Amino acid sequence: MTSDAVKSADAGAASAVHALIDARLTIGVAESLTGGLLAAALISVPGASATVRGGVVAYDTRLKHSLLGVDAGLLALHGAVHPEVALQMADGVRRALAIDGLPADVGIATTGVAGPDPQDGQAVGTVFVGIVTRAGGRVVPLTLDGGRQEIRHRTVELALEALERELGALE
Repeated sequence: MTSDAVKSADAGAASAVHALIDARLTIGVAESLTGGLLAAALISVPGASATVRGGVVAYDTRLKHSLLGVDAGLLALHGAVHPEVALQMADGVRRALAIDGLPADVGIATTGVAGPDPQDGQAVGTVFVGIVTRAGGRVVPLTLDGGRQEIRHRTVELALEALERELGALE
């Protein structure tokens, strides 16, 4: 990954954290292919503790069901790399990170194929980012090129951009 991509992700994380703080919203992160990179990017921003509840790395498909509540039938039919899986992961992490019965205000999730081999019938570079807020949910489909690490880091960068757009729509 280039230093420009790192700077872009850092700037995106700072912008997202500040937008969350300004809106007085909390966020929970569920990750598969990014393996904690998205949560780490958010947490690297000073003041993140005011908004970031935590994260779940559900790399094993079975955890997507048992921990995040993704429908087992959906996983059996389509596998983990599917837009509805991303949405259900995002919604599930909001609930999984509830405090005193109150879910996180925002859930964001990443699922996809970083490579080197296709998965669940999906090509390397197929990624879905799910974002769920009180206003509903949306999925951002991505088709990325590059090696495993480049796909993972680019997913973080684009997920942060999508999060910021979603937060802007809430205002």
